Amino acid sequence: MLGLSRSEFATLRRLRTPEKIQAFIYGLRQNFELQGESCNSVRTVLRERRAHCIEGAMLGACALWIHGEPPLLLDMQAVHDFDHVVTLFRRNGCWGAISKTNGIGLRWRDPVYRSLRELAMSYLHEYYNKRDHITLRTYSRPYDLRRMKPADWVTAEDGAWDLIDNLEATRHYALMNRARLRSLVRRDPFERHFGALLQYRKPRKR
Repeated sequence: MLGLSRSEFATLRRLRTPEKIQAFIYGLRQNFELQGESCNSVRTVLRERRAHCIEGAMLGACALWIHGEPPLLLDMQAVHDFDHVVTLFRRNGCWGAISKTNGIGLRWRDPVYRSLRELAMSYLHEYYNKRDHITLRTYSRPYDLRRMKPADWVTAEDGAWDLIDNLEATRHYALMNRARLRSLVRRDPFERHFGALLQYRKPRKR
C-alpha cells in the first residue's frame, strides 16, 4: 500500500515505539540543503540517511502508521524565523512529539501534554532567532498524512512539496495575545552560548 521496498519497510517496521523512531531520526545526519531547498520523501530520507525537520517528521509518521497509529503532523509557525514540524503521538490520553532538529531545544517531547497547545507551548522558550527574540507564534491542528497519497510523500522522487502547501492551509491557532507577546524577553548570553550547540556541524562549502 505504501509503495516501499521490502528493505525500506523492514527498516521502519523495526522502529516499534516512538522512542525507537526518535533514536533512529536522531541518528540521521542533518540535511543542510547544500544543493538547494528540499522536502524529501520517506524513501529519499532512508536512502540518503539525512533529514531536516519536515523530512524527519514524515519518516516518523510513516513508521507510526506501519504500527497501526495515525500519521499525524503538527506545524508550528514563527515570525522572522523558520517553521518547525513534528510527528504527533498519543499515550494515555496525552500528546508527545518526535522531532528532527540540529539544535538542543526543539527536540523530542515526552507524552505528558494534555492538549496540543500545551505541547506547542513547551517549545516556546527554546524557539528563537539569531537576534535572540522568541519567535514562535502559532500551532496547527493535527494534519493527517492519510489525506495525501503515499506516492506524494512516502515514495516521491521529486519531493513532497504539496505537503508544505497543505500544512500552510491547515488551521492554525495563536499561542498568545498581544499583551503576552510584549512580555517576552530576549535570550541572555548564557542561553545564547548553550543554544549554539549543534548535533551535526554544517560542512564548509567548497
